[in-house]
Amino acid sequence: MKIKKSITAVGAAALAAAALALAAPLAASAHVRVDPDQASAGSYAVLTFRVPTESATAGTVKLEVDFSTTTPFTSVSYQPVAGWSAVVTTSKLAKPVKISGATVTEAPTKIVWTADPGVQIEPGQFQQFSVSAGIVPDTDKVEMPATQTYSDGTVVKWDQPTPASGDEPEHPAPTLYINEAPPGDASPTIVSSSPAAAATTSSASTSTDAAALGLGIAGIALGAIALVVAVLAFTRRPRVAAQPAASADSARSSDSTSEDV
Repeated sequence: MKIKKSITAVGAAALAAAALALAAPLAASAHVRVDPDQASAGSYAVLTFRVPTESATAGTVKLEVDFSTTTPFTSVSYQPVAGWSAVVTTSKLAKPVKISGATVTEAPTKIVWTADPGVQIEPGQFQQFSVSAGIVPDTDKVEMPATQTYSDGTVVKWDQPTPASGDEPEHPAPTLYINEAPPGDASPTIVSSSPAAAATTSSASTSTDAAALGLGIAGIALGAIALVVAVLAFTRRPRVAAQPAASADSARSSDSTSEDV
């Protein structure tokens, strides 16, 4: 009985540890992010903002993304999303900048996606919002602070810079790295200047993430099944009954009688 209880306790602990191991990377990735996070200076890039709903009781109904005014994009266009409207704000720059030899005095400074009535990103779901942005400025990186609004009025700002050490803050700002490699990336890969190629890169990244998550869940499920089978096999193993002492004595007495005869 004690052995059975020990096996059950060890099995429960193993399953709990596996669940925590899977949940940790998922929790760490549940932020508003931009994909891909790298682009070449002077190119146009398709950038996709991934927006998960982290609340358990409210849905996401609005997303705002601010663009730099010191190292601006020359243009931003968005891909339509069913059930959502989008508005790009173009503003006059406080100080004109030169981009690819041209003097730029106005540039996109914000884009806002708003859900239609009755539409939201439900708890446990995420949505992707894509833009074509360019010309990508010739700078180290561009931070694009985002503001996420929930149906219950909660507002979450994703505007904290990620330090060079790579220690991610609680609410990191979506960041596009250009001449600077992302923290912890030893061999950066710069996306093509072609919007179509950038879109393909984004799609491949999404497929890879989904495949890795699927394999992780399948591994945990198979481990759990194997553990249950092992416990059942152990608990149902037939036991060999001990021979009564009286029977053993009778056998020895019979053998002794036979020898006397």
